[in-house]
Amino acid sequence: MTSLAPPARSNKQSLRRRSRWSWAWVVLSSLAISGFFVGQYAQGTLNSLAHQEVGLAADYASRPLPIQIAFYLHIVFAGLALALGPWQFAKRLRGRRPGVHRGIGRAYLVSVAIGSGTGLLMSMFSTVGLLGFFGFAALSVLWGWTAWRGYRAIRDGDIRSHQAWMIRNFALTYAAVTLRLWFGVLIFVQLPFVHGENRFDTILAEAYAPLPFLCWLPNIVVAEWMIRRRGLPALHLTTSPTPSPVPGRGTASGRAATTD
Repeated sequence: MTSLAPPARSNKQSLRRRSRWSWAWVVLSSLAISGFFVGQYAQGTLNSLAHQEVGLAADYASRPLPIQIAFYLHIVFAGLALALGPWQFAKRLRGRRPGVHRGIGRAYLVSVAIGSGTGLLMSMFSTVGLLGFFGFAALSVLWGWTAWRGYRAIRDGDIRSHQAWMIRNFALTYAAVTLRLWFGVLIFVQLPFVHGENRFDTILAEAYAPLPFLCWLPNIVVAEWMIRRRGLPALHLTTSPTPSPVPGRGTASGRAATTD
């Protein structure tokens, strides 16, 4: 027994170190992208930014005013959700400052509600056509729905389900980061194979095309794996209904029912 103890402690320490490094990466990448996400559109109007070819400014500069307002609301509140989200998973904050945890959680859920609603509206004007509409619309709907499920779970006092739903929800929030990571990867892998005068326009268009789905589908798969690994309530594609015991047929409760 004593010979097995040091390896067990070593494994636990290794897992803790990896967990800390992973959390640090999520925090830093989330803050970096949220700052960049908001900052690039705070430098001028959509028209002026469109002439500078900044982000999606050119795609929304000519849209009706309500769509432009939705665009700015999405930028601000999706960026805020991305910046706040990682802190919900800080164990020390939850344990030592539960009031701060709840306050951040409320601000996060409000940000997700506004970000998902405006994201759904923006998906109708995606430059990738139907692929962009279905991909980003599905992301927006699932983003809002998982936040609602997480909120209802904590209101019902179901902490484990709340944790599971918020892991799924932040995996969708983190799509803002993975979208840009995948975009860089898909640009890089095309460089040796695409040639011609407009090669960079072609590369950018081809790299962006799968992102409406690629930015979040792998995230939700990883989130479900993390949920199962932690022993939290997981989703199941199929459910096996448990037959209810028939009173009086081979069960203790049935025998008790028949004798009462």
